[in-house]
Amino acid sequence: MVTELSQDNLQEVLNENKKVFVQFSASWCGNCRIMKPKFKKLSNEREDAAFVIVDAEKFPESRKLANVDNLPTFAAYEGGELVNQVQTNKFESLKALVDEVAAN
Repeated sequence: MVTELSQDNLQEVLNENKKVFVQFSASWCGNCRIMKPKFKKLSNEREDAAFVIVDAEKFPESRKLANVDNLPTFAAYEGGELVNQVQTNKFESLKALVDEVAAN
């Protein structure tokens, strides 16, 4: 299941979950819209982690928790710390990120 943040509180989500995967996106971003259902599909395969979508333009404090300079950016957090991220519009790259962090 994917949660879309309605406020700038990603840090709270990171504190409440051991593993968190985040899609940083924006409403105008075409690649973000293409990747969103793929991100949701991965969330259905992993019940041991939280999946969150953050509007990088609306929530600057949450955006600061990753080095977001291009969209979409996918970030993986473990124990509240950023462990890896990828800027991609390719499902294979996103899946590799999730598989790598989820395996730990």
